[in-house]
Amino acid sequence: MRLTRQLVLALGIAVAGVTATAAQAADIPIVTGEHWTRSSEEVKKGYLVGIANLIQIERAYSQGKPPSDSESFVPRLVKGLQGQTLDSVREGLNQWYAANPGQLQRPVIETIWFEMAVPGLHKNK
Repeated sequence: MRLTRQLVLALGIAVAGVTATAAQAADIPIVTGEHWTRSSEEVKKGYLVGIANLIQIERAYSQGKPPSDSESFVPRLVKGLQGQTLDSVREGLNQWYAANPGQLQRPVIETIWFEMAVPGLHKNK
């Protein structure tokens, strides 16, 4: 457990350093439906794997002491997406953006939250 916390801390410091440097150079883009619809299925899966990895890091870091809902949206996201797979989320996003072409400026993470996680929270009560 101590090793896991050390690895998470080291990764967090590395990411923070890279992010701070990159943020100074240019704004960090938010992935929108435009990006999503123009991306290959491999790139889409990579994006979702990145989100899943961040969730796993937070869950490992807070093991035994999960953050409250006001401290993190991760516990609610995990609960809301219960039963989903990377492929089902990817396909759900593909379908949502295809059915809502006027919403291509909407961030992908917002679409995941409002179109998949929130309905899942109500279903998984």
